[in-house]
Amino acid sequence: MSGPISLEPGGAEQDTLALRLADVRPRRRRPRWALDDSTLAIRLPLRGPDEEAVSRLAADLADRIGPAVHPYEVAALLEAEGLTAATIKERYGHPDLFSLAAALYERVPRTFPEPARGPDPWSPDTVRCLLRGVLFALPGLAYLLTAPLWDAGAHASALIVAGLVSWAWGQALGHRAHLRMVAGRREAALTLLVGAPAGAVLATAAGAVSGGVGPVILVVAAQSLYLAAAGVLLVLARERLLLAALTPLVAGAAVLPWWEPGEAARAGLPALALLATLAVTGRVLGSALAADPASGGAASGVVRPGPLRSLPYGLFGLAAGVLVLLEGRREPYAVIVLTVSMGPAEWLLYRYRGLSVGALRAAATPAGFLLRSAGILGLCLAAYLLPLWPAALLTGAAPAALLTLAAVLWTALLLQAFGAAWPSALVCLAAAGGAGAVTLLDAPPGPVAALALSCGAAALCLSACALWRLGRPAPHA
Repeated sequence: MSGPISLEPGGAEQDTLALRLADVRPRRRRPRWALDDSTLAIRLPLRGPDEEAVSRLAADLADRIGPAVHPYEVAALLEAEGLTAATIKERYGHPDLFSLAAALYERVPRTFPEPARGPDPWSPDTVRCLLRGVLFALPGLAYLLTAPLWDAGAHASALIVAGLVSWAWGQALGHRAHLRMVAGRREAALTLLVGAPAGAVLATAAGAVSGGVGPVILVVAAQSLYLAAAGVLLVLARERLLLAALTPLVAGAAVLPWWEPGEAARAGLPALALLATLAVTGRVLGSALAADPASGGAASGVVRPGPLRSLPYGLFGLAAGVLVLLEGRREPYAVIVLTVSMGPAEWLLYRYRGLSVGALRAAATPAGFLLRSAGILGLCLAAYLLPLWPAALLTGAAPAALLTLAAVLWTALLLQAFGAAWPSALVCLAAAGGAGAVTLLDAPPGPVAALALSCGAAALCLSACALWRLGRPAPHA
């Protein structure tokens, strides 16, 4: 054999290998049907897909082939894996990419995994929530320090009236500032700069009208100024600065069991804490006001809320203050427990929203979501109320009154968090009015039973309202 070797495919099926040999011998006559002496034809057996190799490839790529909704997606995957046409023919026995993709698509069952869950947008800041609960209770140390300096029995009414006004005004102002926070931090600071001093003046005037005379007016003014300044810091999320400002008050109360500080220290330490709070508030407001104002486009897209929009929040603050006052008249230590529990209550509000979003993802029908929502509401209420039971027993308070009052406050705050402010305000006002009337008139069934019954009925109404409003997917979407 000498000369070039020619490899030529033969036939449409490409199953013939023909070797054409160079012919150096003299030609002789031969029949037309005979093969050319210079061609060596080898007929190869017909070859189909390699099922074993295709099965191995399907097993290797099953997690990425399963979610595909069309063989073309599998073809794109194979191209991304670097499979060439020659490799597909030689290794898997398929004529082209799309043939192999169709075979893989048929072999792998369809799977549609859930997308990876992102971070919980309602994950609570545990430290911040607990700190806020402590900060709600710490100002009470000022009354402990200054108790020997004034007649609490004669002048308590002025402080109570001023406190109720400050509480109601602060709730409404806080809501309005949060609405303005949408436009920008500077706009919210402007709202607080105008509203906080006005609230302090209004509360001081209410305390003076209710019987405050002489030095008591100074105490009422100090209380009103502190509540206004503390409200600003809490709205602007400056809890740690407020805690630092209250350090003199905490230090003075901490030494009382072992040392009598004297009248100067008893009056000076609360005054120092008040001045520090006012100074910190001024600094925080100045920093917020120095921020860039909202741009024209952003400001034009935000509707300035009217004052009436914050009215139900103020009414709720007034009603809640009356209910807490009715409980505190008989069990002051129970009020301290309730005040500190506002931190965990806020934490549970965040957890309710996070759990509701999870239930929205897991539920397949509106009825299923309603059942899950009811379970979440009951779970959060139980988590909030159960620790208060032993606390009520330790303080000697009636558990029924304390637990029902706590349930009213938490469910009302829950409705407010979703914008349903009027139902919570009206129900709480009705409960406060009923329990207050029984207390003032000394009518049956008595103050404690009236408070428990009023708060129990209010808690049932608010829970039903929460389930009706929040048991649908729309508020959580």
